[in-house]
Amino acid sequence: MTEMERTAGAAAGADGTAPFTLGITVRGYETDSQGHLNQSVYLQYAEHARWSLLQASGISQRTMVDRRVGPVTVETTIRYRRELRAGDETEVSCAFVWGTGRTFRIEQTVRTADGTVAAEVSAVCGLLDLDTRKLLADPRACLRELATRPGLLGIDPG
Repeated sequence: MTEMERTAGAAAGADGTAPFTLGITVRGYETDSQGHLNQSVYLQYAEHARWSLLQASGISQRTMVDRRVGPVTVETTIRYRRELRAGDETEVSCAFVWGTGRTFRIEQTVRTADGTVAAEVSAVCGLLDLDTRKLLADPRACLRELATRPGLLGIDPG
């Protein structure tokens, strides 16, 4: 088990549940000339899983815009482990890892149907105040306020 997998497992929801997962089938047009998933598509899968997790927690994009905040990514690392090909069924996990300060991490693993790790994605993120264009000092508090199911985001409902 890799460090990122251990972190994602430890970052399960505040209620102790496993990390959020989303199934995605690799589409032919997402592959490159070598027949495997194009590197940029891994980022799209990760982003799709993040937004799906926010939606599952009760936070829509409209909710964030109305609150005048938006998620931002300040750094992303991808570790490619196994190739994916058109038609492969994948599962993308997504877990928020909280510390202190303006940023937090989102740890994600892309797995094949048999559980093989295809890629690991780690992102440093924050919440941007859309008016001041600065990161919020306490993104966890903001997401706790907006979410109907904050435990999915690894946040104690308070």
